Amino acid sequence: MMIQSETMVSIADASRDFSRVARLVDEKGSAVILKNNAPRYLVIDFSRAEEYQEAVSYTHLRAHETRHDL
Repeated sequence: MMIQSETMVSIADASRDFSRVARLVDEKGSAVILKNNAPRYLVIDFSRAEEYQEAVSYTHLRAHETRHDL
């Protein structure tokens, strides 16, 4: 997954100023919260949640089919 550097926020900054995270989501579509300098949490607009869930479900299904074929 490609992550835009301007959408990354440390967990300390997110805790201190969550409105900044919300603004990033409004402007960029998502925000990534870093924990120990590594991506840990993805914040998305609620209206896009179903789209992400479907993508994850499809990926999981395809991975299962691939393992099953081996």
